[in-house]
Order: sequence, then C-alpha cells, then structure tokens
Amino acid sequence: MTHQPSPGLLLRLAGPLQSWGEHSHFNDRDTLSFPSRSGVIGLLAAALGRQRHEPLDDLGDVSVTVRVDRTGTRMRDFHTVGGGLSGTQSVVTAEGKRRSGDTSTLTSTRWYLADAAFTLALTRDADGVPAAWASALATPRWPLYLGRRSCPPAGPLLLGRTSDALADLVNLPLARSTPREDVTPVLFLSDRPLSALPVPDDDHADQEHSTVLDDPLDFTPHRRRYRARSLYRRTVPLPAKQCTGYGTAHLKTLADYASSTYTSVTGSRT
Repeated sequence: MTHQPSPGLLLRLAGPLQSWGEHSHFNDRDTLSFPSRSGVIGLLAAALGRQRHEPLDDLGDVSVTVRVDRTGTRMRDFHTVGGGLSGTQSVVTAEGKRRSGDTSTLTSTRWYLADAAFTLALTRDADGVPAAWASALATPRWPLYLGRRSCPPAGPLLLGRTSDALADLVNLPLARSTPREDVTPVLFLSDRPLSALPVPDDDHADQEHSTVLDDPLDFTPHRRRYRARSLYRRTVPLPAKQCTGYGTAHLKTLADYASSTYTSVTGSRT
C-alpha cells in the first residue's frame, strides 16, 4: 500500500504511574494497557481550557495511533477511605445518615500502569490538526494528567508538529533497552486500520481487530457518555538501534530527533 503522508502531532506519555479506565465505576477502577481515546481527548480538552460540559464535536474526528514503547507493570492499589473516624466525621450514606464505626471504612480497588511509556500520533482527515491544538499542548490551560490526577506526566507531552505523523511514529527513538537481536517487536494500536503505517509490505500481516468502549460523547459530570469504537492492533519489528534506553540518554536522543524534524510550535489556543 502506498503511504500517504498525514500531518499531525506527536505526543509522549510517560510517567511513574498511568491509569486509563474503560469500565471504572464506584469502588472498582480499572485501567487499559494503553492510553484510551477518551483519555487523550480529555487531555486535549484540558489543554485547550474546555469546560467539561462543552461539546466535543471538533475533537471527535481526531485519529489516535499509539506506539507502545514500554508496557509497564500493572499495579493494584487497595484504597481505603474513612477508617478510624468518629461517628460525626464518618462517611455519609445515600440516606444522609452517618455510618457506624464498624462500617465507616470504604474500600476500593484502583489499577495503574507503573513505568509505562507510549508515543502517540494525532492526525485528522479534514484540514489537518489545528495549530491551536499544538500551542495548547505546549502551554496547557489546565494541568495535564495521565488518566487520573494522581498521575502527572514525567515531562512535556508535545514532541512537535510534523508533516508525516505516522512515519515519525515508526521512526522515533524507542524508550526501551537495546535487545540482543537485530530487531525488536513493537505494538501499535489505532482507531483506524494500521495498513497505513510506512513499513515494508511483509510487515502488514497479523492485524487484530476488536472494539473498546472509550470514545467519549459527553464529559459532563454525572452525564458522561461513551460509545464503542474499533481498535486495531499490529506488531511491527523495528530496528534494535532505535532503542535508546531510559532516562536522560533517551530524552537527549529524542530531543535531537525532534529538533531536526518537527515544526516549532507558536500561536494561541483559540
């Protein structure tokens, strides 16, 4: 398949903890193994300074393609609230009463990804990605988090604007240790078929398709709505030399690549 360059934005999502829920309700807070579409659109909306009740129409047609640099480790947090408090300070029930001492502690289970790292390409069919999105991600109106407020990113999210987002997503340095083999398998995930990735034709096999409930329709509190969308998965062997380790060594290599490739970000959020 002939590759058609698609301009877009490149983001780096890495930090000590991330959590991208799909079916999180009340006392059970799950996480997907990759950044959710709703989480990424939420990041963009927060950067632009959107209120939660504002429409998402202009953000809904963005395509999100994820490269998994490091899968991280799933971590379970057994969370408690309200233990050891007196009757006048204990948790309020649905009837407006106070819980008694032996039932005042509420428990919940919260899942996280520890030490995971992802690189994302944001693209759009119509008119490309607005420059205001890049400016907002570079200087966000509100703080940005990796799924939950307890999960700040390890650094700036925006790597830059590029004239060929998918090509750069394939070629960017990888945040993982160098393997002994000549190639390393890298997982890509997207809301669109991954046949558009600029890799050799022999690597187009074994593309998996499923659905995931993470396409947001409304972020209004108590009225949040999501719909199912397609999820495509594909593993591509990339050169081992793209693996540049961890920490400052990787960040320096990434910065050198970005400064020589990406368009500088200027302008406003509007």
